[in-house]
Amino acid sequence: MYMNYLAHAYLSFNDQSLIIGNMIADYVKGKQWQEYDPGIQHGIQLHRAIDTFTDTHPVTLAAREYFQPSCGRYSAVFIDIVYDHFLATDTTIFTDASLAAFSKQTYNTITHHHDILPPVFQQVFRYMRQHDWLYNYQFMDGIYKSFNGIVHRAKFLEATADAPYGVLEKYYEELAAHYRTFFPELVAFVKTYPH
Repeated sequence: MYMNYLAHAYLSFNDQSLIIGNMIADYVKGKQWQEYDPGIQHGIQLHRAIDTFTDTHPVTLAAREYFQPSCGRYSAVFIDIVYDHFLATDTTIFTDASLAAFSKQTYNTITHHHDILPPVFQQVFRYMRQHDWLYNYQFMDGIYKSFNGIVHRAKFLEATADAPYGVLEKYYEELAAHYRTFFPELVAFVKTYPH
């Protein structure tokens, strides 16, 4: 499952417990989150708050419209990855070198907590690190591979990765503008989120 892992990692602001909680949240079901340390619990709750903020934000809803005709209900997932692409290429946040360093640091943090990761995420993480997803979000080829991963796992999507990729290419500047409007608001939201 390719999600907006880069944004969730970045929005943990170098707090190791938040990084773990933020990265595993989609794989923690029901009340399983209560089995983790308080810091990781907070990361799981923060992840869910980020998702809710993102999914209900007017800018995100507008950005999804580009993908709606070809991708339907999966538009939200593709937008998450598009946001990660624009974050990875955001020169106000990352340089190529700092993105590479941030990715490596995030992988090391997750590896250090490997034993407590949900089993499914352990498998996902193996691929994430092997193929350096966080760093490769900056490249269009990396985005295409992410889209392809979603298409292969999507039960009700009758499209190939070419469909959302074509949308991204066609509306690249418009989607970039949506990101530039949205992301600072998301950062402000996370910084005011209760600790």
